[in-house]
Amino acid sequence: MGHVSPHVRDGILAHLRSTHPSMCRRWFDDIEPLELSGGTLKLLVKEAVQLKYLKRHCRKEFTEAIQAVLGMLVAVQFVGQREADTLRRQRADTSPDSQPSEQPARPAGTADPSDDLGEGIVISPDHCFENFLVGPSNRLAHAAAIAVAQKPACTYNPLFIHGGVGLGKTHLLQAICQAAVRHQPDLTIHYTCCNDFVNQFHDAVQAGKMKSFRHRFRSVDMLLIDDIHDLSHRERTQEEFFHSFNSLTQAGKQIVLSSDAAPDEIPNLEERLSSRFNCGLVAEIQKPDFETRVAIVKNKAALRAIAIADDVASFLASKINTNIRDLEGAITKMQGLAVAHNAAMDLQLAKRAVGDHQADIHPPTIQEIVDTVTTYYGVKLSDLLSRRRHRSIVLPRHVCMWLARKHTRFSLEEIGGYFGGRDHTTVIHAVCSIDQKCSVDTTVAHDVGTVEKQVLARPGNHAPTTVPAAQSQH
Repeated sequence: MGHVSPHVRDGILAHLRSTHPSMCRRWFDDIEPLELSGGTLKLLVKEAVQLKYLKRHCRKEFTEAIQAVLGMLVAVQFVGQREADTLRRQRADTSPDSQPSEQPARPAGTADPSDDLGEGIVISPDHCFENFLVGPSNRLAHAAAIAVAQKPACTYNPLFIHGGVGLGKTHLLQAICQAAVRHQPDLTIHYTCCNDFVNQFHDAVQAGKMKSFRHRFRSVDMLLIDDIHDLSHRERTQEEFFHSFNSLTQAGKQIVLSSDAAPDEIPNLEERLSSRFNCGLVAEIQKPDFETRVAIVKNKAALRAIAIADDVASFLASKINTNIRDLEGAITKMQGLAVAHNAAMDLQLAKRAVGDHQADIHPPTIQEIVDTVTTYYGVKLSDLLSRRRHRSIVLPRHVCMWLARKHTRFSLEEIGGYFGGRDHTTVIHAVCSIDQKCSVDTTVAHDVGTVEKQVLARPGNHAPTTVPAAQSQH
């Protein structure tokens, strides 16, 4: 087993910062090289969430960096604290002066801090409470999330967090996971999104494995589900979730849900489910104010070990008032420009990234969306705005609403008002309907993707920055 110099780690990180700057995080500095053996470099990652994240998302990039630094065909293996302790004991036991190890083995049944947090979505280490910026728009949701993480099922159960796209709902759910497992390492947590719940349910039904499915979701201490509004129009899945919900709450287990809309505003959601969602705490997150946006910019930059001046943070916060994801996207663009052009992260670069081109680059208007959709599907504008319910009209109408929600800054109410005075619940229904159709019907997914590209290809509109239509999460 070969000793690894700390300088190797520094070289790896330097290579990553030059080739994959947007991936790098400040906590990468805490990664510790353990040994180089059998063509594999083992790197110690002490935090469980960081370990799982690196294994899932960063193995390829780290392998490339290691090979570039060492000039050898070497693979990377991320290991947790428990495995690192085992390696160190083995080294001590095989050394000439070693004494038998007296360190006790981990008691059977004791949770390993490096164990995965359930089988659901990989949690981002960025999404912890320490990195969540609190302001008037999210104070209640943040306080409730902390209370739930510290004492699951003792305060707010269920906790239902709702708000617009990119405002921090997912951040809070993942922060709850990380804080809860630190407070109670033996806690069994399952975090996933509603679409995964739906897909697993359908797979279990087809395979005749409902017993296993129910055990997976009903035997946990804490269940967290993102985008629960995707239950809309799914009657069989709503029935199953209703029973899972009851099973967990009756057993004194914690449930945390997020949604784009409040329980009463989710279209075609069974009243008994809406009633149960409302029986706990329903907390709304709204768009952050200017001061909070400035703090968010600074925080997002600090996570990447980037120093951002006050004038840069203020400029970005004044230019981007939509959501947190857009702010983070601006920082990512600045970082990419800085690396590509060897430029400083100053106000001039910020203007280049989001300011100077504002007159030439803009989101599509609803009228541009409507013009593109009506041409593609061969329908009349008058039919689109009418009350007609024929599928040939409903699908294009829903596609219009879906695109307007995704690519414009209009509220649900404003979008609904444009399409014949419809209310915001109709828009939510349209968005959910298109997402569902895209996930199961390749023809619809292709058509929606094609229309989206045509809308964004219009002169002056921005290039697509989101995932393909069939994979979108509104």
